[in-house]
Amino acid sequence: MVKDIKVLNEKETRGGFGEGILEAARKNPNVVALTADLLGSMKLNAFIKEFPDRFVQCGIAEANMIGVAAGLTIGGKIPYTTTFANFSTGRVYDQIRQSVAYSGKNVKICASHAGLTLGEDGATHQILEDIGLMKMLPGMTVIVPCDFNQTKAATIAVADYEGPVYLRFGRPKWPNFTAEDQKFEIGKAQVLNEGTDITIFACGHLVWKAVEAGRILEEKGYSVELINIHTIKPLDTEAVIKSLTKTGCAVTAEEHNVLGGLGDSIAQVAARHIPCPIEYVGTNDTFGESGKPTDLLKKYGLDTPNIVEAAEKAIARKKG
Repeated sequence: MVKDIKVLNEKETRGGFGEGILEAARKNPNVVALTADLLGSMKLNAFIKEFPDRFVQCGIAEANMIGVAAGLTIGGKIPYTTTFANFSTGRVYDQIRQSVAYSGKNVKICASHAGLTLGEDGATHQILEDIGLMKMLPGMTVIVPCDFNQTKAATIAVADYEGPVYLRFGRPKWPNFTAEDQKFEIGKAQVLNEGTDITIFACGHLVWKAVEAGRILEEKGYSVELINIHTIKPLDTEAVIKSLTKTGCAVTAEEHNVLGGLGDSIAQVAARHIPCPIEYVGTNDTFGESGKPTDLLKKYGLDTPNIVEAAEKAIARKKG
């Protein structure tokens, strides 16, 4: 039951990345880390202390960092590039397209401080278009884990995956509720709760908001299916079709523009296989602004009550 999902603690998802890359490096001597003057923010201190010869400080030169990472793969290295999500994608899109995606290089593009929950740094840093940008690149895998434990597991898993990966996570402390010893399966959706009235598909920080919404909806008498789509691409289409066949309607929830993100991916599957009512929780064709993370989620309609409202609207549409 969704009410039985327990918070273990509150930790930053970027901290999960820091622990994950250290463990990945211990397992595989080819793992190397690069950063664009953000080693502290990206939680790389422990990695650098243990593996100083496997760290490259590129400075505030993100485009060059992508080029260096692409070159390192030619020698068999597995480079993890690290900076904020805005600088990991929007600033260096041409370099990623040409030197990584088009060339099929085994680069792991690791992006912190994504979405509105970056908070006070404001609109110029709160990229809300990056999932769309990255999933459109041929051959690019896009992963958006939901908490500290899952981010750590995903960071370890991508080292064994051959091909370019975009790994997106966040800045603030957030409820940590998935298993510490979990095995992360790229491209395999995580069903957190089974239900028959409505499916909530969520990713990243909004998975926890979806858990909270699921509890409220179940208290209202609805049977809620809750699915964590931690891998946006390749999407687990089988899980999406199976769930929509059962519930007949859905809500998507993401810390991203509704144009081009998770919602669009789910809607494409539905349109092709099982057309049904879908409501979207995300930012609506807008930039963000400076503010506290939780306040911004409320202002832009990405909070628990918004998911509840969207779910009830989808259910009403289904009933016609």
